[in-house]
Amino acid sequence: MHNSDLEAYREKLKCNFPQIQECFEDFVQDAIRNLSNKGIDDYLSGASLICMIGRGWEPVSIYLEEMPEMANQLGEEILEIVSKSVWDMSRSPNGKAIPPFMMCLPEASRRLGTLEQMQHFFEILEEMVDETTTSVHGHHKTHSSQGFLVLLEHVPYLLSQLSLEGFKNWVEYGTRNYKTHPERQKDYFSLQSADSKAMLQRERHGTLFMDNDRQLDMYLRGLWEDESYFVPYSLGFDELRKPVPYYDALGIRVPDVYDERNGVSGIDRYRVTIAHIAGHRKWTSVLVADNLSPFQRIAAEHLEDSRIEYLMLKEYPGMRKLLLALHPVPVEGDCDNEKESCIRHRLAMLSRAILDENHGYKNEYVLASVEKFYQAMSESDSSTEAMRDIAISFVARTRLQSDQLPKMHFENTEVDYRDDNRHMWIFIEENDEAEDFEHREKKAEQLETDGLPPRHYPEWDYKTNTFKPDWVTLYESVHPSTNSADIDAILDKHKALAKLLKAILDSLKPQQKVRVRYQEEGSELDLDVAIRSLIDYKCGAQPDPRINMSHENDGRDIAVMLLLDLSASLNDKPEGSDQTILELSQEAVSLLAWTIEQLGDKYAIAGFHSDTRHNVRYYHLKGYSEHFDDAVKGRLAAMDAGFSTRMGGAIRHASHYLEAQKADKKLMLILTDGEPSDIDVDDEQYLISDTKKAIDEISSKGMSSYCISLDKKADDYIAEIFGNQYTVIDHVDRLPEQLPKLFMSLTK
Repeated sequence: MHNSDLEAYREKLKCNFPQIQECFEDFVQDAIRNLSNKGIDDYLSGASLICMIGRGWEPVSIYLEEMPEMANQLGEEILEIVSKSVWDMSRSPNGKAIPPFMMCLPEASRRLGTLEQMQHFFEILEEMVDETTTSVHGHHKTHSSQGFLVLLEHVPYLLSQLSLEGFKNWVEYGTRNYKTHPERQKDYFSLQSADSKAMLQRERHGTLFMDNDRQLDMYLRGLWEDESYFVPYSLGFDELRKPVPYYDALGIRVPDVYDERNGVSGIDRYRVTIAHIAGHRKWTSVLVADNLSPFQRIAAEHLEDSRIEYLMLKEYPGMRKLLLALHPVPVEGDCDNEKESCIRHRLAMLSRAILDENHGYKNEYVLASVEKFYQAMSESDSSTEAMRDIAISFVARTRLQSDQLPKMHFENTEVDYRDDNRHMWIFIEENDEAEDFEHREKKAEQLETDGLPPRHYPEWDYKTNTFKPDWVTLYESVHPSTNSADIDAILDKHKALAKLLKAILDSLKPQQKVRVRYQEEGSELDLDVAIRSLIDYKCGAQPDPRINMSHENDGRDIAVMLLLDLSASLNDKPEGSDQTILELSQEAVSLLAWTIEQLGDKYAIAGFHSDTRHNVRYYHLKGYSEHFDDAVKGRLAAMDAGFSTRMGGAIRHASHYLEAQKADKKLMLILTDGEPSDIDVDDEQYLISDTKKAIDEISSKGMSSYCISLDKKADDYIAEIFGNQYTVIDHVDRLPEQLPKLFMSLTK
């Protein structure tokens, strides 16, 4: 390392102990190997803070020596967490505990393995210190915690014997019983007292993950040829929602301890869990979740879990006895359909019946689904999609009104070696439901090659004044793509119009800033509140900590859905034009997309056409989570027209996505060149009435709609559907100019 570089780093460390200077180059070399540039800055800032506490060179030296490796293992956030913890400790009566606290951290980080676990560890220590730091009656003096020093000395041993939950329980017992008895407190936390050893023995149970980390890592890599990492978690810190195993881009999440269960040892339970997750990583493909109900999704997950176990057992048949021992055995008839939801109970029966040929169940739907499962698995192309189809059928055939009851039957239904299956699902729209990890970039390809299950919508019959339930079958997919440069050429063609639009856009963008007061964190100090808080502080009252203020734009909060009629009539050329209506629509939509992108509004673009009620096609051209990039431009360039205009079902489906957006104003723009029609409908009024009903449904949900019609005869029917929320553009060749301006006037 050049002397100039070393000097630059040395200037960032505000600490002048000669012992630090002697080893500084070694410390920096270690930091460069383990940390990012920002991490090195945080590392030196943290060491400078510890130097300022006035406790000598030893805490600084320990920090500089140990933290690079800890930060590399746990994440660089640990640098600031540790330095701040030491600073806070130095300002308390427990300053003498800083060296042993620093000394126990490297071993604690190795045993706990993750930043989350270390944060829980700090919380346990902080709570213990708060409870055992005692005040002297009648004085403002406080005495340091007598047990904290000895506890820190025994932390490495305790964490080698206990899970983090067990450590928490052991510490809480000593804190609760001896916080006012300093000498007995020291005996407990130094493992000298009888009840201390008894509590340790009670909490010391099961197989600790960190004792078997290397063995399980070899098992994953050797038997499953999987290079993923393990991330342990504790079961003792989420009482309401117990965590379960899962995997994501950061690694495989497993509990930090497993007890023996039903004759299966803790290490074998780890092996089963890891094998199940490795099987998912090897054989499970991703499904689109948007068109499936929660019951259909949970059924698909159970059947996919069974498929993975079937494939696991083909490779390692000896695991069957472990699966049979760990899988619950739900008793047929145990669930009371009158008082509780039995969906989980039925699915657990189905899962058990697939695994255990001697299950003894009589339920005809369970037996039929088991037969379908094995039939699917006998085919060479058995797939996750096949499991989804069986799940949909099973839910439809077994559905009960009581499935909606708030009380759900959980007894003998939890298969705890299985993960939570979050990896199975993607969502077309980011805001429809939370979308998970690395599959986002694959979703367009997935949708283009694999059609979604159909979505069914009702249709309004004006003659009977009732809905026809599940009358329309809608299929959705991402629109095929072609050359995005075609859209760039369109934008270039309309450069002059774009320049004019830009001037209008500048007037529409949020200009006014609103002051938001009473903030604990903000961009500047709120002097009035700060002075009042200072007066309160001087008077001995509790000051208001909300002494800052921030600013936010008082501007637009709009979500837009642009729904395009892609029926065959768009292939016609309007009188006096050398372009088809489709080409003009393509130009108009491209300019509109560019316009909305400049404004920063949330928007999506979709198109539709129909070929009878059995085949309404809905195409995603741009999702809310996408920008106006080459992928979107490629789909717009490939816009095609055909078939008919069954509008009601498409509007209902588009509103499903628009409603999910978080915005003050939600607007659906519908661009069409004709009235609603389809080849299986003779009554012209029928589809007009249904479309009007769909528009009314949008309005009842707090959303707005507006129609841009290119049909010169639209006056005969359009007001009946949209009221006064429409514009008829007679000169279609002016559509590219009119559409963006119309949008801006609607959202002004």
